[in-house]
Amino acid sequence: MFGLAIGSFLNVVAIRIPQGQSIVRPPSRCPHCEHRLGPADLIPVASYLFLRGKCRYCRAPVSPMYAAGEAAAGALFAVTAWKLGFSPELAVGLLFVSILLVITLTDLSRMIIPDKVVFFGMAAAFVLRLFIHPLPLWNYALAFFAGSGLLLMIGLLGTAVLRKESMGGGDVKLFAFIGLVLGVKLTLLSVFAASLFGTLFGVIQLARGRFRRNEPIPFGPFIAAGAFCAYFWGDRILDLYFALIFR
Repeated sequence: MFGLAIGSFLNVVAIRIPQGQSIVRPPSRCPHCEHRLGPADLIPVASYLFLRGKCRYCRAPVSPMYAAGEAAAGALFAVTAWKLGFSPELAVGLLFVSILLVITLTDLSRMIIPDKVVFFGMAAAFVLRLFIHPLPLWNYALAFFAGSGLLLMIGLLGTAVLRKESMGGGDVKLFAFIGLVLGVKLTLLSVFAASLFGTLFGVIQLARGRFRRNEPIPFGPFIAAGAFCAYFWGDRILDLYFALIFR
């Protein structure tokens, strides 16, 4: 329930920050008729279902992304609490999945990863890691540069091969934030996982004729998926991998 409520706020952040608007004012309103929404219109997911995806006042269709963002936040918060329990690390985990969800929404809708969101995540993660750090602090500091540096090198290599920019600056900055949360080992795993997810998606879509070879695709959602998997299951994945290799 807490995740659903926070998800409604994260939707506002994902919509307004790329447009340079305040996340506080004006209050929530219909994007079509601009009528201010009442409490009954703002119940996460339920309001969308009850109104059948339409504005109560002008009956214009409302994007399903609103309800999807709220539902995703609820699911992410539930998984995070289930995996971490009511421990100090839960605060870090909830911040982590919240930032990943916002950049996924902005990258899918506008092909951008807002600096304001990533820099806020960096600052908050830095403060939290000063007090909550299962790993030595130097590990998180090194990971801050390792993940973003590796992705930067991949982007430069892709640019040299394709002769066009292949990696956005927002992706590189996002991995600096991820490093502060995951530490070196899991950050490097998340880079590999994000690249794997993105490559598989691109190959499948290309084979289905969904887009052209040089058409850009948002990489933020794959970074988020890779980081999420590394955070919660990374150690187990690495153990299975090395067990398979040495066997």
